[in-house]
Amino acid sequence: MSTGLFTHPSCLLHEMGFGHPECPDRLKAVLGELQKPDYAALLRFEAPASTIAQIARVHERDYVEEILKHVPQQGYAQLDPDTALAPHSGEAALHAAGAVIAAFDQIMKGKIKNAFCAVRPPGHHAEQATAMGFCFFNNIAIGAAYTLATYNLKRIAIVDFDVHHGNGTEEWAKKHPEILFCSSHQFPFYPGTGYAEDHGTFNNIINVPLPAGSGGPAFRHAMENFILPKIGNFAPELILVSAGFDAHRDDPLANLRLTEDDFGWITAELCGLAARLCKGRLISTLEGGYDLAALAQSAGAHVKALLAA
Repeated sequence: MSTGLFTHPSCLLHEMGFGHPECPDRLKAVLGELQKPDYAALLRFEAPASTIAQIARVHERDYVEEILKHVPQQGYAQLDPDTALAPHSGEAALHAAGAVIAAFDQIMKGKIKNAFCAVRPPGHHAEQATAMGFCFFNNIAIGAAYTLATYNLKRIAIVDFDVHHGNGTEEWAKKHPEILFCSSHQFPFYPGTGYAEDHGTFNNIINVPLPAGSGGPAFRHAMENFILPKIGNFAPELILVSAGFDAHRDDPLANLRLTEDDFGWITAELCGLAARLCKGRLISTLEGGYDLAALAQSAGAHVKALLAA
């Protein structure tokens, strides 16, 4: 079995205005990289749209309907200083969430071993009833909620190595003891959450804040000493990854100093855990990453590790 690549044309049409860092060129850079011969073994799928009912397992239904209702026919509907709806945003958001759902269905059918969802808008900042940080719907949490409801899984680990803390995912995970949420992130930094001492009521939150300027050795130490052992002890039936590549040293929006080799390393480590603990089941979805060359190279290293697993 090979690795599945899930994407949809609408994810290239969502945009939030001239000069916005979360732009279609990000996904074009990733997909351009994944067209190279190194990735010929990828099985490519068009992501379906998620349903309102699927999204409403994580977000308030009224919120979901309001977001979709306010998608403008032209121009922009500003939701916060950083986040806006444009004419194709609703469609893109539905397919971005649907990608994670479809990926797990294909894994369970035995069609693929693992998957990368090359989609946008990203999702990990979206809270139960709040769009923020370029995010409308929390793609990774929606996928996790789907697998819990549909396949009756008992334990899912979510790993978020985006440079920004996944506040929306943590908010949801805190209500679900069957979820282990693990995050490495720059701190103090946007969105101001992700304290090391915040473990949640069910002790299922692992935050490893890294100071600005941290590089690969500090990142790998955090993973090897705090996050990877916790996942091993939790023994998940599925590993989900919020794959943000904005911790790269060339990224303009943050100040960690990782390289594409670091992203390849952590992906291989997580795949190793997945092989040992959960039949190789691992699904990642694109979050941040705003230097186009660094994003393409980092996503490439990530996908090469998935293919090699």
